[in-house]
Amino acid sequence: MPQDLSRIKTLLQRYVQKTCTREELDELFARIAEMSEDEALQQLVEEAGLHIPVSAPLPEVDYESVYNSIVQRPPAKRRNLFTVGKVAAAAAIVLLLAGAAYRWWLPPDAQPPAPPTAQQLPGDVAPGGNKATLTLADGSTLTLDSAGHRVINSQDTRITQQNGQLLYGEDAATPALQYHKLSTPRGGQFKVTLPDGTRVWLNSASSLRYPTAFTGKERTVELEGQGYFEVAQNAAQPFKVMVQGMEVQVLGTHFDVMAYGDEATINTTLLQGAVKVKAGENVRLLQPEQEAVLDRQSRRVTVQQADVKKVMAWKNGLFVFNNMALPAILREVARWYDVDIVYQATPSSELYGGGISRNLHLSNVLHLLEASGYNHFRIEGKKIVVLP
Repeated sequence: MPQDLSRIKTLLQRYVQKTCTREELDELFARIAEMSEDEALQQLVEEAGLHIPVSAPLPEVDYESVYNSIVQRPPAKRRNLFTVGKVAAAAAIVLLLAGAAYRWWLPPDAQPPAPPTAQQLPGDVAPGGNKATLTLADGSTLTLDSAGHRVINSQDTRITQQNGQLLYGEDAATPALQYHKLSTPRGGQFKVTLPDGTRVWLNSASSLRYPTAFTGKERTVELEGQGYFEVAQNAAQPFKVMVQGMEVQVLGTHFDVMAYGDEATINTTLLQGAVKVKAGENVRLLQPEQEAVLDRQSRRVTVQQADVKKVMAWKNGLFVFNNMALPAILREVARWYDVDIVYQATPSSELYGGGISRNLHLSNVLHLLEASGYNHFRIEGKKIVVLP
């Protein structure tokens, strides 16, 4: 074996065994980058169980984060989702599952290209997509999807649908206060630009109620489910998000609110700027990369450091699970694939970590969970049956 390949084999073994040093990790990346078209290198990588697409271009790498992730051993009873289908472009960044690429270590506002979906098997369930329902002020509804491109006239309000998003003109105005409601079903997502220029991304099974023109001293909207907000700055007219007895006050900032009814907490995560979270007598100020967690039962609000990559994963086309139990993972999967969960066995207690593309068919996601845990799954129509 040529000396270069022999050295790469040694480095790959240390990489897989989590015993490589920082210098060895840097050397491994450099050698793969230099020999990215070598078929012998590809074979070595596959023999190591990584299946790395070495022909992929090297992105910018946060080596410190990559190194820390590799050398730090997971806590007890934590299952790594990358034990099957674990790959990385130049051994670090691009993960693949069943031929579908997805990015890891993305900045919070990254917009990765949509990866190709795996081939759908008989009885499989396709991933969700851009679809929603717009309820107008008079109660009439419009069905929206990713293919639409049209102008919607409602009262004096002009709305443009461009593929998977709605755009309200900033000069939108109505003689009387009118409200619209954008709702996504399970298996749907959509984006809306409000009259003030604020952009909102709605996750599946979510809704946003908002006025067609912001008048008065405040800009107030109502959220159910999950939404990511990029608020247009206007110090004279603060922006408020009302969500199930909680209020998020902002001037101009980027933040995410998760308030699904089947989750035990309501989480507000700040990425940029500053927000104030109010729930009854509880008032908390957040700094970037902090999140406020409201316990639904006690109504107590706590502030903690946020896992920004996990919070923003849905907007970037990913599921990210960091020390998550199986039931919590399946709730998130069920919302995106519009399926129900049926337990014929008690879910195992191990914790999962890793990332999966939201563009895969359901069988691929379940296959990875099976290979990384103790439970098995069966798809029955629109149900996931959890088996021993």
